[in-house]
Amino acid sequence: MQFAVGLGAMRFDIVTIFPEFFAGPLEYGIVRRAREARLIEACVHDLREFTHDRHRTVDDRPFGGGEGMVMKPGPLFEAVESLVGARDAVRAAGAGGNAAIVLLSAAGKMFRQETARRFAGLERVVLICGRYEGVDERVAEHLATDEISIGDFVLSGGELPAAMILDAVTRLIPGALGNEDSIVNESFSELTAETTRANPVVPARPADYSAPTSHESRVTNHGILDYPHYTRPASFRGWDVPEVLQGGNHEEIRKWRRRCALEKTWRNRPELLDGAGLGAEDRRLLDEIVRSS
Repeated sequence: MQFAVGLGAMRFDIVTIFPEFFAGPLEYGIVRRAREARLIEACVHDLREFTHDRHRTVDDRPFGGGEGMVMKPGPLFEAVESLVGARDAVRAAGAGGNAAIVLLSAAGKMFRQETARRFAGLERVVLICGRYEGVDERVAEHLATDEISIGDFVLSGGELPAAMILDAVTRLIPGALGNEDSIVNESFSELTAETTRANPVVPARPADYSAPTSHESRVTNHGILDYPHYTRPASFRGWDVPEVLQGGNHEEIRKWRRRCALEKTWRNRPELLDGAGLGAEDRRLLDEIVRSS
């Protein structure tokens, strides 16, 4: 699913297993008008087109046991690299400030208006819509430039968050609203009428390349974020699944997952730790994480 693009238009690429979902969101309101005015290009890509088996498989069982299925790294890497380039070019594009590869994840950093402003200053945003229990950690570690959550709740997938981000970013593109002054006094707005894509609000440091999973990942019932997920293959482009998850020692797996969950929470959503009711073991692990960072 692809729409016409004008010279200098911002491009959105959405990677999903449900491409039909976006027929509605892309055809209404400001997004439709921005597309018709060729201010944006919106392209939706079926992840299953990047599989190589008869069943077009995009998921597999998690290493270390547990419920649900985990999205495989291979199809996601192939999909994004077909759009942006080889994996080194993907990282360079994100760090260079002209593109973002966004993994939608309940365990990510919170999407805020300042995030929308940063994305609006880019040439291209790729939105990865996760499903199932999560996305293989290697996608976030070696492919995504941003891991984004839209709130402290769990959805069935990243399609709704992707549509919301597309809308929030599009309305900040000059010309999308017609009257540029209309965004100045909106809630959460710190923009001036002179702010343009050529002079965006950009964070002082590059995007954080750490952490991952899909929007199906979750905040645990203890108030901290979910641990990383891995599925087959055990080795992907030289990046291996942690040995502890392949050893079959359930107690060691539990400890590893808990430490990783605490580390991800401290990195992405440290405010959650204040009300998490951490026990002595968790506090000891957190102290180790902070000291080693």
